[in-house]
Amino acid sequence: MLIPQNLVRSSYPCADLPLQIRPAEFRDLAELADLLADSFHRRQGWWRWLFPLLRAGIYEDLRTRLQSQRDRCLCLVAFTAPTAATGRVQHPELIGTIEIAARSNLPWRLNQHHYPYISNLAVRTDYRRRGVALQLLSACEEVARHWDSSALYLHVLADNCAARRLYDRAGFVPSGRSGGGSRPSWQRSTRLLLQKPLG
Repeated sequence: MLIPQNLVRSSYPCADLPLQIRPAEFRDLAELADLLADSFHRRQGWWRWLFPLLRAGIYEDLRTRLQSQRDRCLCLVAFTAPTAATGRVQHPELIGTIEIAARSNLPWRLNQHHYPYISNLAVRTDYRRRGVALQLLSACEEVARHWDSSALYLHVLADNCAARRLYDRAGFVPSGRSGGGSRPSWQRSTRLLLQKPLG
């Protein structure tokens, strides 16, 4: 797996909360599936009956991706880190995750340009607005630089104002590139393609 040697560390720029960020491991799967299911799916109404199936699907998808160990595909996890006051955390908690993978515009063509694409950024509700997402994005920037990439890309829903503010704060700007494909019929909002040049 192509990751920078210094990726696993305890502090990143813009750290409001000390974290340990590292590549996901099989032992993280249950917590990761819970975090992603809670972040992207509701437990209200009839969805609460489907929630266990959604979580199981997320778990299996993550397990398959971790088993494949592709060179340019990485799931990162953020854990609470030791604090200066006590020097230790009894049980570090998984509080955030993000994925970065090399994608291409035209998957059916050979010898084409790949670009680093971010997806599945999720932070536990009780740790939001404390810099966790910014630290995870910073870790992805390091990975993208290690892959010799000049920019980082992601999609955001146009009506997700909180996420758009986060990405703006992190230095992402609207991309001149096509967002690719039409949106699914169940998706109410337009997806915007954002990029962050890596200088």
